[in-house]
Amino acid sequence: MPPPPSGYPPYQGTAAPKKKRGLLIAAIALVVIMVLCVGGGVVAFLTLRNAETGEGAKEPAIAVDEFLTAVYKDRDASKAADRVCAASRDDEKIAAKVAEVQKYAAAHQNPRFRWTTPKVDNQTGDRATVSTRITMTTSDEKVADQDLRFTVVQKTGWWVCEVA
Repeated sequence: MPPPPSGYPPYQGTAAPKKKRGLLIAAIALVVIMVLCVGGGVVAFLTLRNAETGEGAKEPAIAVDEFLTAVYKDRDASKAADRVCAASRDDEKIAAKVAEVQKYAAAHQNPRFRWTTPKVDNQTGDRATVSTRITMTTSDEKVADQDLRFTVVQKTGWWVCEVA
């Protein structure tokens, strides 16, 4: 007969816990989806923050004329900014330019600004170069001329993007 068991039975060990792969895969998929959504939101924000709002001018020369009217006749920085493409729209710089025109006008007797009809010098697709000559005359017969060249782009109409 076999000897009676002494002490404890031999250690059998516990069964290894089953790995929960389904839960791990679901967690990884959720993290990937979250990263894509957040990344997509950031890209959309960066893309749309410079989007043109409103409608630009129907022609490049009209965009330049409207911009010049806002700066030199109306002396309205907000109206001028409404004619500038989003990529170049800097409200502080535009306001500074309008203030410069106002200061210049205040230093002279009854100044009047006029310009030649803006002329499209070069147009390729959605980009055009427009030139004009601005003339300021005063009641005491002083005259000053300035030649300007504008880069105008088409997005939702034509917008002034650069003045040189």
